[in-house]
Amino acid sequence: MTRYRTTITARPEDIDELGHVNNAVWVKWIQDVSVGHWRDTAPKDDIDRYIWVVTRHEIDYRGNVAAGEAVTAETWIPEPPRGARFDRCLRFTGADGKVRVEARSTWAIIDRTTGRLVRVPPHLAAMFMT
Repeated sequence: MTRYRTTITARPEDIDELGHVNNAVWVKWIQDVSVGHWRDTAPKDDIDRYIWVVTRHEIDYRGNVAAGEAVTAETWIPEPPRGARFDRCLRFTGADGKVRVEARSTWAIIDRTTGRLVRVPPHLAAMFMT
């Protein structure tokens, strides 16, 4: 499977009243990392033709991140698509190697022109599964 990694540093505005990254920020980071993987891997024609939407998030919070701390985000697609959908796994790891957040999200592909769900094209599935 093709994995995608990036580093994110928590900014002061990402922090809640408990002193760590707010849950809503984690969801934004999940989306940002997932879209980054799509844009980094897919051909431009496919990026222009399709858009992905989340249909489900499952998130496990295992540790906190404070302002100025960095996490390494990693995402991958563990299984072939099912029709228009596939699951995407994400893991955010601190500098100490400990997992802070793990997530599994279900994404669906939509044709931008018609606004309708379409089956994940085999060539796209192959790019993300190899």
